[in-house]
Parts: sequence; structure tokens; C-alpha cells
Amino acid sequence: MSNAPTARFTVLTLGVNDMRASIAFYESLGFSRKMRATGEEVAFFETGGSVLGLFPWHLLADDAGLPDQPRPSAFHGVSIAWNCNDDAEVDRVMAFALSKGAKLLKPAQPTSYGGYCGYFGDPDGHAWEVVRAPGFEVLESGRVSIPD
Repeated sequence: MSNAPTARFTVLTLGVNDMRASIAFYESLGFSRKMRATGEEVAFFETGGSVLGLFPWHLLADDAGLPDQPRPSAFHGVSIAWNCNDDAEVDRVMAFALSKGAKLLKPAQPTSYGGYCGYFGDPDGHAWEVVRAPGFEVLESGRVSIPD
């Protein structure tokens, strides 16, 4: 028997420039904010299986022991996925996010692997992929089922 810890993904924390604007954006998308007593120091949202955290960019960099400057101006090398069960749902999610102030990064379109996806950016440019991926199923619970 191994003493290795159980691998798990629990929280994705995004460094943001304007906590108030980012909190309002994610609430407008329908994510449920928890631990509101933290005010604008840090924000946590339920996402269906893990947690999305928002923290001021400079404080997140400091917490990780990284420099605040120079800051990347666009793509941060990370995308967050919003999986859907069909193409129409992808289109609805994209339209919804854009109506809440998201920036269109890439219109939804068929993928080379048989899926369908588009990208939008949040107020700080964090890339969100809205995708229907072959073999992935979004369960009623909101969790994603991935085949072996």
C-alpha cells in the first residue's frame, strides 16, 4: 500500500486587477459566491466540482513568491473550461458570457478532434474555453464525466 496522497484538484485561483469588477462578472455568470465575509480581499465561487478563487494579482504573486512585474499582457498559459453536452449549449454559453461583459477571444467552431468550442476572456483576460468534447459528459450534478 502506497503512502502517496490522493491526487485532487480543489481550487483554481485567478489573480485579478479589480476585485469588485471580477466578483460582479463571475456572479453575473451565475457562479455562487461563498464566504462573503471575506469582502473584496478574496472571493470563492462554487463551480460544480471545484472552487474558483479570485485574489488581487499582486497579492497572489507575492503569496507564491513571484514578482508582480513584468506582468503578461494577454495570454497567461492557462485556460478554464466550461464543458457542454452539445453545440447549441456552447453557443448559448458563449452568447451569455458575452452579454455579461466577457470579451470574445475565438468564436465557437468545430475542432480538429470532432468537438466544438469557442473562447471568451474574463475582465483580466483569463481565457475560458466553452466546449463540447467527444467522450466528455456533463452530469446533472454539474460534474464532468470523462471516459477511461
